[in-house]
Amino acid sequence: SAGRKWEKAVCLRILATVKGVRISFDPNLRPMLWKSQEIMARVINDAAQYADIVMPGLNEGRILTGMDNERDIAGYYLQRGVQTVVIKMGGSHGTYIRTADDQEYRVPSYHVDHIVDTVGAGDGFAVGLTSAILDGLSLEDAARRGAAIGAMAIQVAGDNEGLPTREQLAVFQQNA
Repeated sequence: SAGRKWEKAVCLRILATVKGVRISFDPNLRPMLWKSQEIMARVINDAAQYADIVMPGLNEGRILTGMDNERDIAGYYLQRGVQTVVIKMGGSHGTYIRTADDQEYRVPSYHVDHIVDTVGAGDGFAVGLTSAILDGLSLEDAARRGAAIGAMAIQVAGDNEGLPTREQLAVFQQNA
């Protein structure tokens, strides 16, 4: 327990001192690894405040903030200094994005006929969003790429087997 407290303190200290590097943060909750939901929420929210982009799922955001809807969840993080909040609404509900300069976007998800395994969908989304931002795409286009990779991920078994090459991604997005 003392070791875990030290690790958390070190991680928060590192996040607080990083300058000039954009940080994206996907909470990816694992409640069974924590003593309590309250401790989990406090530590994760302490870390999230140092990120430029926070991307919880809607249910994760509800657990972490106590807020009920995506706009309020985004507001919670924006009030703590986060620049962009990207909320994965789940399934066919798409993505909600809100920025510190009060821009709001709703980006639809891709329709998938046959879902094999949802493990890895959120990670696929994060990969797509982050890589698109690094490629200089707009937030809306970044969320579209994230949604595409998430949709591709759920069509195969496993957590990273569905991650596409750039060529596979382009074909998927053109045919969707």
